Amino acid sequence: MSLLISGAPGAVVHRTHDDALGELVLTVLDVDDTADLDVVHDWVREPRAAFWGLGELSREELRELYRYVDGLETHHAFLLRRGEQPIALLQTYDPAHDPVGECYPVRDGDAGLHFFVGSHGTRLAGVTTRIILAFGEFLFSSPEAVRVVVEPDVRNDAAIARMRRVGFELGPEIDLEHKRAQLAFLERSAFEGFAAARNRPLPPVE
Repeated sequence: MSLLISGAPGAVVHRTHDDALGELVLTVLDVDDTADLDVVHDWVREPRAAFWGLGELSREELRELYRYVDGLETHHAFLLRRGEQPIALLQTYDPAHDPVGECYPVRDGDAGLHFFVGSHGTRLAGVTTRIILAFGEFLFSSPEAVRVVVEPDVRNDAAIARMRRVGFELGPEIDLEHKRAQLAFLERSAFEGFAAARNRPLPPVE
């Protein structure tokens, strides 16, 4: 199995159950599906998505961007659904093949992660943490994945605090083309401890 799991556009790549959110299903983003494209385009134009830097793209420009991503073996995009409702966008990448990897010593098994939580149909406290848990289960379902890497904007205090609560260790600040970012790392063992504390043991890897 490769470091990063993916599949054909629209394919289901992970299912999990959350006691509060119910069944969560992760599918490969399909921008040729009008519904998928529309929801992502709406999300990236929200003011709180400014850190993503995609708010100025038209629908067609966004479609072409994600078509390009879909053609790469080192970068992938997904939608997380609660029932039929998309609730979050996930992007994974191999830092060894990304500008982030030029800013720190990449280790074998490092898996990069970006995500954006959209509308989720509930005001449940801690919903973002529950979504991060689902994403962690997915990433670590690959036996090749040893550590998750994130690089939120240094100004995004809420995201950085959330990462630390989940178990990420802060690394150095780095300069990327579009932002100054805070590197943070989550070891598989730390995530397993976090999941176990929430009575959510990781499924065995295949």
